[in-house]
Amino acid sequence: MTTDQRLNDENRAKIFKALADETRLEIIRNLYASKKEMNCGEVGDVQGTSKSNTSYHLRTLREAKLIKVRKEAQTRYMSINMETFQTYLPGFLDTL
Repeated sequence: MTTDQRLNDENRAKIFKALADETRLEIIRNLYASKKEMNCGEVGDVQGTSKSNTSYHLRTLREAKLIKVRKEAQTRYMSINMETFQTYLPGFLDTL
């Protein structure tokens, strides 16, 4: 196995672990449907979850490179990382 294959397998494992949770799938669905960036509070409001719970799930999604995070002052904005989905899960977002 080459180094590239090993890295790809590690990335796939992180992605599938992140998506193996219904709350995180719902976050991805909502971010994709919104077609725009959402801040942590907006994501939490849509999910109906606490700030700490939302933060935990967003961190897991970020570490799997499924979402991008942009910080502006004290606010963090999340969006779908289309490159990751196109590389590892082409067509997946359309099934949501």
